[in-house]
Amino acid sequence: MLSTFHGLEAARRAMMAQQAALYTTGHNIANANTEGYTRQRVQLEATPPFPIPGLNRPNIPGQMGTGVEAKSVERVREYFLDVQYRGENSKLGYWEARADAVAKMEDIMNEPSDSGLAKTMDQFWQALQDLSTHPENEGARSVVRQRGLAVTETFHYLSNSLTQIRTDLGTQIGVTVTEVNSLLKQISDINARIAEIEPNGYLPNDLYDERDRLVDELSKFIDIQVENRPVGGNASKAAEGMYDVYIRNGNEKVYLVQGRNASSISFPDGSDVDGDNVNEVPPDTGVGALDMGGTTVSVSSLPNGNLRGLVEGYGHKDGTDANGQPIVKGLYPGMLANLDKLAYTFGTLFNAVHEQGHGLNGNTGIAFFSGLNQVNGAAKMIDLASDIDDLANIAAATKAGQSGNGNNAINLANVRSLLLSNTTVSLQDGIMVNLASLRLPLTSGTVETNYQGWIGQLGVAGEQANRMKSNSEILRQSVEEKRQSVSSVSLDEEMMNMIKFQHAYNAAARQITVIDEMLDKIINGMGVVGR
Repeated sequence: MLSTFHGLEAARRAMMAQQAALYTTGHNIANANTEGYTRQRVQLEATPPFPIPGLNRPNIPGQMGTGVEAKSVERVREYFLDVQYRGENSKLGYWEARADAVAKMEDIMNEPSDSGLAKTMDQFWQALQDLSTHPENEGARSVVRQRGLAVTETFHYLSNSLTQIRTDLGTQIGVTVTEVNSLLKQISDINARIAEIEPNGYLPNDLYDERDRLVDELSKFIDIQVENRPVGGNASKAAEGMYDVYIRNGNEKVYLVQGRNASSISFPDGSDVDGDNVNEVPPDTGVGALDMGGTTVSVSSLPNGNLRGLVEGYGHKDGTDANGQPIVKGLYPGMLANLDKLAYTFGTLFNAVHEQGHGLNGNTGIAFFSGLNQVNGAAKMIDLASDIDDLANIAAATKAGQSGNGNNAINLANVRSLLLSNTTVSLQDGIMVNLASLRLPLTSGTVETNYQGWIGQLGVAGEQANRMKSNSEILRQSVEEKRQSVSSVSLDEEMMNMIKFQHAYNAAARQITVIDEMLDKIINGMGVVGR
């Protein structure tokens, strides 16, 4: 038989459950503009009916309900959209880093323009053409010297500027690694706090939100994967447990966070700048590999993300050359190496022709450029030879004693178009250049076409980086909009919920009033016959 006060208990439970739902709605409204907040909802569940079914009490039709209870307060979030978002965020981080690195290089190279290397060399070739017409004119000789000096200074500027940007990239990599390590530590700390709360049956939703925000932020730097680790105890079925964060190194999982423990990322051959015993700054010679959670990960295996884009711009080692020296590949090392090859090839070839000509005083065998002892660093070291301070030493003639002969100036101007694939080149008045003996680093095309090709490749790389950056941004935004449609707070929806729960609360309160009147009738209005 049901208790006389059965209805009161059912109504009380209804009021408590609707009150919890109203409080949760208020929490959602309060955090409508909070970054990373996921809207929450109360899971309402009917309490066990009376009588309770059992072995001696089969599921009796018509059993009486006992009310409702707020089972749990859960986040409204879709895990699949989180995975999608983090994947697109990693791609965007990679292409942003690459696009930025290419844009800075394009600003330095400044091609095509009136101040770039191509224009400076054009003016040098034109000055030589003018000298061939007026070989005895001191003004024409002075212009050749000044144009040659401008070429060397442009090489110096480009090499030094690219080196400085590359150094800045190394510093940026150090800052990024420090930030990544900090995020890993924060995630593990939140894991520890969650592991203390969940075994008691609670759901720390706000901690879940903060952890997911940190993981989203981390995904921009590295393409990470997440596994859930149950904490045990009396945890709710809706409990998310701790996060294990890892990356893929081939078929191997490299864990960066395992429950309460966080690993760090460092460069084995790098340097520690903040005294935390972690080498966050890569070596000057280029990145050989990264130490990630105690596992050595090569740059080719490094997952997508901002960190990989920075490392590819800065440069990484890829084997050794015939002399046992490391081969450094990357955006900036590649362009610096190309400039060195161009400066060495241009200066050495120009000297080979100039040394066979004659100056106004008949001197021969004089080099026009100096500082070309090796290919590596040639763009920084190339300079005008001290002998060219005397304008008479500019070898415009092909034969001694012929001050009006400007044929060698024509030969020098034609250096721009000499095919580097030829073994021997024949110029005017029997002057020959054995290209094979010069051992030039560039062996195809011309000095001019090689530079044009590199600038063309830079333009294509920049266009591709910007296009992929734009595409990744659109895809990430699309996923974010879907995620927000599921997880973000809609004030219109919350207002509707508030009215709904308020009406349910009022109805439950009204029910208590009705039951109170019924009990009053039973207690005070019955059993008075015969008084």
